[in-house]
Amino acid sequence: MADIIAIPSFSYQVLILIVVIVCKATLSHFIRHEPLRFFQFYCRQLSNKVNKPQNSPQQQTISGFVAVLVTLVPIAIILYLFEAFIEVEWLWQALLLYVAIGGFDLTKLNKTLAQALMSKQNYFAKQTLNPWILRETEPLSSLGLSKSSIEMQLLRTLQQGYAVAIIFLITGPLMALIYRLLLEMHYCWNSKLTNYRYFGLYSNRLINLLQWIPVRIFSLLLLFTSKGKDFVLFWRLSKQYFFQLNNNIALLLLALNLEIKLGGVALYDNENQGKQKLRKISFNDLARQPQITDIVHASNKINRIIYLSLFLIIFAACIYALAFANI
Repeated sequence: MADIIAIPSFSYQVLILIVVIVCKATLSHFIRHEPLRFFQFYCRQLSNKVNKPQNSPQQQTISGFVAVLVTLVPIAIILYLFEAFIEVEWLWQALLLYVAIGGFDLTKLNKTLAQALMSKQNYFAKQTLNPWILRETEPLSSLGLSKSSIEMQLLRTLQQGYAVAIIFLITGPLMALIYRLLLEMHYCWNSKLTNYRYFGLYSNRLINLLQWIPVRIFSLLLLFTSKGKDFVLFWRLSKQYFFQLNNNIALLLLALNLEIKLGGVALYDNENQGKQKLRKISFNDLARQPQITDIVHASNKINRIIYLSLFLIIFAACIYALAFANI
């Protein structure tokens, strides 16, 4: 154990990350579990109490900001102070990261969706996808379901996995968990819904800010692994999104790599206000609509970027550890 603690901090963090990924991936293969389900329930109950539709937009915005503060600040303080009483530091860090990082069943989910669509079981596909996305699945055709499942896997991989891992390596397990709690707030109070347009404003902005570096790293790897002659073209098309606080650059680069169209109009069910269309940015607008086979192609592309990232992180950790040993 002393030898493990003696390795450089970055290599130590990478080792914990790999162990947690292996453990969670193994467990997710057999059972889907959500450690933060109670926190999701708390967020919904909190918004029901303080997000009043009769309040002005300014009041709703302030209420949302205060809700974030009164929830996350006490949790951060308690966990920070509790760490002082933990004898096995690596186990505590691994536990926080395990709770923060998302499951590893998205590839399996999208494979199920692709098989259902190939078998013309559109209703089953809609019911399977519905809990994973915010938009309405009922009016979606097989093309719409294919597009939604691709976007869902990319965004959830970035938000629940990739960003958590990068934040953990940069700032540690506590910040990774706080980010994940903030992400759950963003899911529950999504500003795309009219009821949370102002209440969820700060949680949305903070998530976009914290995701900026991880999403750009992922996007650059997408860019560098694109076909040789397309590299310059893809960069010219995507550079306008590079400094924006959103995930548009990743969506565009995936669409360009797969030669399909992503984004566009989405239908959302606003509580007490009926269904409303939201016209979002369309990416690679001149390309074809996604086909069922593109679900599998997207999963393979996303997974290749994940494996490449892990390889680069492990390689960097090994080089850093060797350099540290020679000092």
